[in-house]
Amino acid sequence: MDYSKFPNRQIACIDMMSFYASCIASLHNLDVKTVPIAIVGNLEQKGAVVLAASPAMKKRFRVKTGTRLYEVPDHPDIQLFEPKMGYFLEMSMAITRILHKYVPAEAIHVYSVDESFIDLTGTEKLWGDPKQTIKMIQREIVETLNLPSTVGMGPNMLMAKLALDLEAKKTGFARWTYEDIPRKLWPIQPLSEMWGVGGRTEKTLNNMGIFSVGDLAHTSLEKLEKKFGIMGNQLYHHAWGIDLSELGAPLLEGQVSFGKGQTLFRDYVTRKSVLVVMLEICEDVASRARHARKAGRTIHLSIGYSKHSLGGGFSRSLSIEEATNDTMKIYDVCVALFDKFHDQRPVRKIFISITNLEDETSMQLSLFEENKWRKRKLGSAMDEIRSRYGSSAILRASSLTEDGTAMQRSKLVGGHKS
Repeated sequence: MDYSKFPNRQIACIDMMSFYASCIASLHNLDVKTVPIAIVGNLEQKGAVVLAASPAMKKRFRVKTGTRLYEVPDHPDIQLFEPKMGYFLEMSMAITRILHKYVPAEAIHVYSVDESFIDLTGTEKLWGDPKQTIKMIQREIVETLNLPSTVGMGPNMLMAKLALDLEAKKTGFARWTYEDIPRKLWPIQPLSEMWGVGGRTEKTLNNMGIFSVGDLAHTSLEKLEKKFGIMGNQLYHHAWGIDLSELGAPLLEGQVSFGKGQTLFRDYVTRKSVLVVMLEICEDVASRARHARKAGRTIHLSIGYSKHSLGGGFSRSLSIEEATNDTMKIYDVCVALFDKFHDQRPVRKIFISITNLEDETSMQLSLFEENKWRKRKLGSAMDEIRSRYGSSAILRASSLTEDGTAMQRSKLVGGHKS
């Protein structure tokens, strides 16, 4: 591969270590490195989930994200807190303000509440070597906000993220170049360790005799494109460390889906109860797609059963003839999938997504659906009302029943107390 043809920038991916736990520690003057801290969704519910844990909590008590409150040991050293999403967001914005001191706004991409990409290309005359600039930034974040961080650097966003996830999270800092790919990237297996490769894709690749990133890099491009289409092209080039996306563009697979999931407050036993929440989730998914002016041909439904019925669940999808972002069309498909595959056990988790996206303008105004455009305008009007006056400003009647969750969730930030 002739890397001289590809961009060679100074991209850094900055990740806050144990962000939620570090924020809480900073707020209460605790040392996040030594104090066992757990952030729990709701301290009044024994089945509530641990959302974040400090390093000491993970090491001393084996408590990590996903642990239930009743599984947390009763120990005097342990500090339990509920999430303060408003405060977490304030800290995230404070981090971004610090980054603005070193690079312009267009050189910053906030990837998540605790992770950002910055492009330091061309800043050498101002701050010197980018590695030293990163150390300055990390030092200022610690001194100002008391938040430790790890950083991966690379010639593009992909390489910076890989350096972060595969090395920097263990060492604190890692800088990968194109020359490092055969030694650092290719030996990686299983393939799901590679950022952007999910379990299903890994299984398909394994069935093709591809088990490491090196195997993937040395598989013919034609073979991968035949099997995966455009995704095959991306898989091939990512295995060689090549990423042409601009800072802030959708990463890796791009915006390939719109999805939303929910862990229910209790076990939902009846079909009627499950369908109430399912409709609420479909509303959210469709709204996001409409906002992006996208429509999807494939609807995916995942159901997780209650632990009280031995857990498990199912994930199924169905492709329809014409792409849609209509709430009720998505809902109808989900209902059909649910009725076909649900085995009557209590439901605790629901996830819905639409994939195989295309521009909304591709939707045909079918002669057999005279109300299609009217429904689209109605959906947009509802989206606008919610955007202006809050998510609970306009609701479906089912959301006002005891099974609905939309009203309660509207009072939360990021799904948790503010």
